[in-house]
Amino acid sequence: MSVPPRFRSVNSDEREFRSVLGPTGNKLQRKPPGMKLEKPMMEKTIIDSKDEKAKKPTTPASPRTTLKQCSSLCSSILRKNSASMTASYSSDASSSCESSPLSVASSSSCKKVVRRSGSVSSTRKLSVGKEEEKVSGDCFADGRKRCAWITPKADPCYVAFHDEEWGVPVHDDKKLFELLCLSGALAELSWTDILSRRHILREVFMDFDPVAVAELNDKKLTAPGTAAISLLSEVKIRSILDNSRHVRKIIAECGSLKKYMWNFVNNKPTQSQFRYQRQVPVKTSKAEFISKDLVRRGFRSVSPTVIYSFMQAAGLTNDHLIGCFRYQDCCVDAETTTTTKAKKKNERESDK
Repeated sequence: MSVPPRFRSVNSDEREFRSVLGPTGNKLQRKPPGMKLEKPMMEKTIIDSKDEKAKKPTTPASPRTTLKQCSSLCSSILRKNSASMTASYSSDASSSCESSPLSVASSSSCKKVVRRSGSVSSTRKLSVGKEEEKVSGDCFADGRKRCAWITPKADPCYVAFHDEEWGVPVHDDKKLFELLCLSGALAELSWTDILSRRHILREVFMDFDPVAVAELNDKKLTAPGTAAISLLSEVKIRSILDNSRHVRKIIAECGSLKKYMWNFVNNKPTQSQFRYQRQVPVKTSKAEFISKDLVRRGFRSVSPTVIYSFMQAAGLTNDHLIGCFRYQDCCVDAETTTTTKAKKKNERESDK
């Protein structure tokens, strides 16, 4: 009879171990002949603890107790690591989850934070919209609603500029040149400061007549103690004088500054129909196009932002919010101007 092969039992000390992401990958580390396998640090600590216990007059530890100790030690280490990881992830999530919804996506706690932040952002948007509606709906003593940036505490000259001039189509060369110069001064002053000093600027720059301003002396205007230098910087004063000379060239080429400017919008104002203040842009592609053409002609202080402010003030674009009482008024003014021009054109053709 053939005797069944005997299998030798393997102790826990002679077991084969796997190295995790070691230099040999996840392959088995086999015990080479004549060499002992190096035991891991965890096993060494367990053996040391065994030796200390062996010295004491106690009963020897069984393999089961050893395995229980190892499992309890591993579980305690894993708990500590998981606790530190969740703490670090929660701290990172509190600072970065709102700005980037994909940050720390592997953590379940951050996913909850992301969902909460999403709901918070949606509620914030709704609250912002309601606030803007309230602001734009603030009534003055006259009971009329104005744009959101005009509040009951705004300066009276600023309110008057909004109610009477801003957004109204302008077809006078002097007024167009004045608004172009005032828009360029926004780099140094606010609309409120500019409008409060407007009468002094008109005296200094000859009511913004481009032909008369082109004849002014640079040195006299930029001399210390003059009214001009107390209002604007020397760079802005020189840019106004240089621009007036280039405007004179445009008048000689195109017939008037009005024709040159209004040709960019096909002689018809752009009706923006914005509902909220956040929708109003700082510049547009049309403003960039006009700015490039003016720079090509030698103008200074005519960035796209300045040009768009000029287009808003001169009525080339109607950026009044649709809830403002001035929105419909500017639309009517634009239609009236277009109708008047069409009638004059037909009359000229009939006379011919």
